[in-house]
Amino acid sequence: MTRLDRLENQSIFIIREAYSRFRQAAILWSVGKDSTTLLWLARKAFFGKIPCPVIHIDTTYKFREIYQFRKKLCREWGLEVIVARNEEALRKKMGPGRGRLLCCTELKTNALKKVIERYGFRALYLAIRRDEHGIRAKERTFSPRDRGFEWNYRNQPPELWDQYKTKIGKGEHLRIHPLLGWREIDVWEYIKRENLPVLPLYFARKGKRYRSIGCKCCCNPVDSRADTIEGIIQELQKPGVSERGGRAQDKELASMMQKLRSLGYM
Repeated sequence: MTRLDRLENQSIFIIREAYSRFRQAAILWSVGKDSTTLLWLARKAFFGKIPCPVIHIDTTYKFREIYQFRKKLCREWGLEVIVARNEEALRKKMGPGRGRLLCCTELKTNALKKVIERYGFRALYLAIRRDEHGIRAKERTFSPRDRGFEWNYRNQPPELWDQYKTKIGKGEHLRIHPLLGWREIDVWEYIKRENLPVLPLYFARKGKRYRSIGCKCCCNPVDSRADTIEGIIQELQKPGVSERGGRAQDKELASMMQKLRSLGYM
């Protein structure tokens, strides 16, 4: 069994284990490579048909290619997508010019809070990985959020021998992280093996490409000549800039990311 086989088997086990305990569940889909890989794993876990809704948090500041890709894959994979926006904040002209902490809190975190409250979700699948950011390395596979949607990073439950915390109180929910142990290169090798579709923004054009994709105003491309999946894998085998080095909020203090995540950020 290869490393990719082991990662795939573990992720499918986690997806099924969570759904067996929480039917009021949804998958967060940023439309990036990791969350698209998560959707593919969920399709495998449930024999081709994802049994729960897929949530896309739309700040309205996303790349045009994200909306096009979302529409295409929804049609091809038969996804039930909930597009979540904080309409009240958008009416008040909320945007990156108001400060990144406030903007992310209103357009991402609070948009997510509203959709959880509206639909009563008890579990959310996310495609975060420990190697993405030092703050995410503190996460657990089954990560509880309290009634205020907050994450207590100082008091995380132990996870030994694939035993996960699944009991939650009224008004609480769990974040499920099936890709937590994957690395960036694992994801790309899996995408190659499974022939998964990905956004064209990941491939180099005129010497630049995006490694991490989110809001257009907060992402910067990195120098690269990798215009194929094979080229990206070769590039990742060499030391270089971090995956999220192009994200504006990650260039600021790490405490900002910790603050955002403690408030319910993805």
